[in-house]
Amino acid sequence: MTEHVAPAPLGGRLLTKPTAGLLGILGLAFLLIVWRFATGLGNTTALNDGYPWGIWIAFDVVTGTALATGGYAMGILVYILNKGKYHPLVRPAVLTSALGYTMAGASLVVDTGRPWNFWKVPLFWGQWNVDSVLLEVAVCIMTYVAVLWIELMPAICEKVEKDVSLPWLRSLAAKVGKFLDKALVFILAFGVLLPTMHQSSLGSLMLVAGHKLDAIWLTPFLPLLFLISCIAMGYAIVVFESCLSASVFGRKGEEPMLRQLSRAMVPLVVIYLALRFGDLAVRGQLGRIFTTKLAPFFWLEIALFVAALVLILKAPPKVDLGRLMRMGLFLMLAGALYRFDTFLVAFNPGNGWSYFPAVPELLITLGFVAAEFLIYLAAVKRFPILGGSRA
Repeated sequence: MTEHVAPAPLGGRLLTKPTAGLLGILGLAFLLIVWRFATGLGNTTALNDGYPWGIWIAFDVVTGTALATGGYAMGILVYILNKGKYHPLVRPAVLTSALGYTMAGASLVVDTGRPWNFWKVPLFWGQWNVDSVLLEVAVCIMTYVAVLWIELMPAICEKVEKDVSLPWLRSLAAKVGKFLDKALVFILAFGVLLPTMHQSSLGSLMLVAGHKLDAIWLTPFLPLLFLISCIAMGYAIVVFESCLSASVFGRKGEEPMLRQLSRAMVPLVVIYLALRFGDLAVRGQLGRIFTTKLAPFFWLEIALFVAALVLILKAPPKVDLGRLMRMGLFLMLAGALYRFDTFLVAFNPGNGWSYFPAVPELLITLGFVAAEFLIYLAAVKRFPILGGSRA
C-alpha cells in the first residue's frame, strides 16, 4: 500500500550552474525582446504577408498551451472522475500549467504589433466580434491564466503561514486559504471549462484557412482532434514531469501511481488515431498520406503516437521511471508535432511565400522556455508543490 507525503518545499540553493546558464539565455532573450520593440517585427522576425504568424504562435502558444494542460487533465481525473488517489500530482501539474500559459501570454505580447491594446479585450466587451474564434481563444486564455494562479494560491498561503514572522500576514494567508477551500468547486469548474473551450477553438482557427491548409490536416474534426490530443498530452506531461523531478531532485519515484495514470492515455490515443484515419478515409484523402511531400510529417506524428501506445500496453508489471519518461516524451512530441504541422508545416498561403524562423525568434522562444524552468525550480524549492509517496 502506498502512503502519500504532503507537499513540502525541496529547499536548496537557487543559484546553481544550470540556473546560471538558464539566466544567461533569459538575459539574451530579454535584450532581443527590447530590440524587437525598438525596431519592430520586420527586423527581428521572418514573418511576412503570407505568414503573419510563426514560431511564437505555432510553438509558444498553440503547442505550449497544449503542453501546459497537465492541470486541466488532472482536474478532470481527480475532481470530475473522482480519482482522488492522483491528488499528489495535481499541484505540480497546476504549476506547470500556470507557467506554460503565462509564457504563452508573454509570447503573444512580443508577437502582437500593438500589445498595449491587450487591456481592451476583456473590458471593451461591447465592441467584441462575437463571430470571431480568436476572440473566444483570447478571452478564455486570459481568464484561465488567472484561474491557474488562483489554484496555486493555497501553496503560497501555506508558505506564508509557516515561514512569515508577521502575525497579520499569517492571519491573512490563513483566511485566504480558507476562502479558497470554500470557493474551490467554482474555481475547478472554470479550470475544466475554459481549456475545453479554447483548446478546441485553436483547432477551429485553422478551419478558417480553408484550402491553404493541406487536406491531410484540414478536417471538420480539427477542434475535436485538438481537444483529445491535448488531454492525452496533459497526462503525458504530468508523467514526464514527475519522472524528471524524481531523477533530478533525487526524490522517490511514484511508479505505481504513474503506471496507472499512463493507462488513462490509452483510450485517448486510440480514439485520436481512429478519428484521424477514419476521417481521412471518409474524405477520400488516404492516398495523400502516401503520395504528398508532406506525408513524412504525418507518418512521424503517427509513429510517435503509436510508440507511446506500445510503451504503455507492452509495459511490464513493474515498469521503471525511464520507460514511463520515454512514453510521456513520445506522446508530448506527437501532440506537439501535430499542432506544429497544422499551424506551420501544412499551411501554404500560396504565391511563393515561405517562412523559417529568424535567429532572434528562436532565441526569444528559448528564453521563454528558460524562464519556465527557472520559475519552476524556484517554486518547488521554496513552496510546498511536490509531494511524493513512500512504501
